[in-house]
Amino acid sequence: MNRAPVNNPKSERLFELLRRAGAGSLPQRAASGASLERERGEAPEKRHSPVPVLLAPMAGITDSAFRRLCIEKGCDFTFTEMVSASGLHYKNRKTQELISISDAEKPCGVQLFGHDPALMAETVQRLFAELVSVREVAVIDINMGCPAPKITSNGDGSALMKSPALAGRIIEAAVKASPVPISVKFRKGWDEASVNAVEFAKMAESSGASFLTVHGRTRAQMYSGTADRALIAEVVSSVNIPVVGNGDIFSGEAALDMLEKTGCAGLMAARGAQGDPFIFERISAALNNENYTPPSEKERLDTALRHIEDYVSGHGGGAFADMRKHIAWYVKGMCGSNELRRRVNTCKNARELTALVTAFRDERESFAGI
Repeated sequence: MNRAPVNNPKSERLFELLRRAGAGSLPQRAASGASLERERGEAPEKRHSPVPVLLAPMAGITDSAFRRLCIEKGCDFTFTEMVSASGLHYKNRKTQELISISDAEKPCGVQLFGHDPALMAETVQRLFAELVSVREVAVIDINMGCPAPKITSNGDGSALMKSPALAGRIIEAAVKASPVPISVKFRKGWDEASVNAVEFAKMAESSGASFLTVHGRTRAQMYSGTADRALIAEVVSSVNIPVVGNGDIFSGEAALDMLEKTGCAGLMAARGAQGDPFIFERISAALNNENYTPPSEKERLDTALRHIEDYVSGHGGGAFADMRKHIAWYVKGMCGSNELRRRVNTCKNARELTALVTAFRDERESFAGI
């Protein structure tokens, strides 16, 4: 049965917003040879899909190297890791490194978090005055959904769902200060006793947000249970601006389910992309009603090795330890992965990490014909 979604005017509006800062086209779903084509200066094959598919900003995960891999596998739009507005304001070096954007990603989105309206406005202004241009950044997203205790304990992230008036002032201040659209990412509510996503969405729209992303869990749930598709559908029907659906998108089938049950204008993959940038190929195939052949183990491990190389190139060999979690995700479910993870967690440098994954790939190819 053909389950390809019908065209949604709000999806077209979202495409327009994400293209706005670029040279005329959003990075479209590319063929598997996109990386080679980029190296040769050739334009990758483009395929139209009915809705934009975005990569969620994830702290410590969605750095530039990973974002480029996701784009090559078909992701339409990426965001930087979550960035502290205070850290940028006070010119923290590590915070500034988080907004490094490669040519392959432009335009990208920058996600900021903070709870001070004036500081948020000043940071947005400085961002474009000193650090990036409107050709690099298409959207500023304000995080009002992060559930991490170290974020919410300071009144940031999903803690702002308990203070919608303050959240509204933050959005208004950012909108006035920004030359590009402002979006807002938030959750179902703080807990089941205070579900307020619909009211929060209306507030964000009236405060000037151009589009919204809703994760269908409360802060209290963190990542347990399931994302509430019905709640996201309520948000979609309550506002006139595009809404991106987020939560439990781990397959092409799940992406179609999100669209069918919510009517959202776009899709955002998060944990489903961890160690699996190929998820964007699967979503693309589902949206276009195409058959899909999953990558072989060799392809997955070759991608992991490419990820290590690009990550170390961008961060330096001393940062290789951050790749350990990525490798654990890449090899999940493969025979012998437990022993590899043990050895990866004790390796001493990037060269040893690369050698371990290479040997694992070659051994799997030899014994299993991957």
